[in-house]
Amino acid sequence: MNKKWILPTFYILFLMLPIYGLLSMSFKTTNEILGGFSFFPQQFTLDNYVKIFTDPTWYNGYINSLIYVVINTVISVAVALPAAYAFSRYRFLGDKHLFFWLLTNRMAPPAVFALPFFQLYSAIELFDTHIAVALAHCLFNIPLAVWILEGFMSGIPKELDETAYLDGYSFWRFFVRIFIPTIAAGIGVAAFFCFMYSWVELLLAKTLTSVNAKPIAATMTRTASTSGYELGLLAAAGSLTIVPGAIVIYFVRNYIAKGFALGRV
Repeated sequence: MNKKWILPTFYILFLMLPIYGLLSMSFKTTNEILGGFSFFPQQFTLDNYVKIFTDPTWYNGYINSLIYVVINTVISVAVALPAAYAFSRYRFLGDKHLFFWLLTNRMAPPAVFALPFFQLYSAIELFDTHIAVALAHCLFNIPLAVWILEGFMSGIPKELDETAYLDGYSFWRFFVRIFIPTIAAGIGVAAFFCFMYSWVELLLAKTLTSVNAKPIAATMTRTASTSGYELGLLAAAGSLTIVPGAIVIYFVRNYIAKGFALGRV
C-alpha cells in the first residue's frame, strides 16, 4: 500500500492548526479563551460576528481596506505593464541599475516612509483618504509588479511584436489586443501579490488614516476595553480578513502555479 500521502497530509494539517485555532476562538467568549485551551468552543456564540456585521466601526474597516487595496492593485498593474515592457524589450543606458533601484524600494521598511508620507498628505489634504493609502502602497507594489511582469514578458519572443507591426498594428493596438492577453497569467500573478501586500500592510495604512479611511487592520489594534482585550472579537475579525485573500487565491491559483513554473515568483 502506498503511504507517501501520510507525511504531506500531516504537514498540511500542522500548517492549518493556527487557522483552525483562530476560527475556534472566534466562536468563543473572551472569558472562555482566557479560562483555558480547548479544541472546540464550550459555549458556542456568534456574538463576535454579529458585532462586526452590525457595528459601523468594524464593517467600515473592511470596506475601507477593500477600496484602497483595489485602487492600489489597479494603479500598480497599469503602471507596471508599460514599464515592464520597456525593461523587457529595450536596452538603454542604466537600465539594469534602474531595475535594481526599483527593487530596493521593495526592500525598504515602510517605517522609513511613514513620516514623509504623513507630512506630504497632510499638506495637500489627502490625509485620511483611500487614495492616500493606495498611492503610498504603490511605492512598494509597482516595483514588485514590474519585476514579475518583466519575467513573463521576457519569455514572449520578440518575433510576436515584429509580426504584429508587419500586419499593420499600432503599438497600443498590439499591446492591448495581442500582448496583454498573451501575458494574462503574469498579470494575474502580479495583481495577486499587489493585492496581498497592500491588504496585510499595517504601518502606512494606520499612519495615513484616522476615521474615514481607517482599515480593518488598524481597527483590530483597538479592541481593548475596560475589561481587557476582546479576544473573541479580535479572532472573528482576523478570521474574516482571510476571506478576501482566499477568494483572490481561488481565482488566480492557476496563474500562480504558472508563475512558479517560470521561476519568476
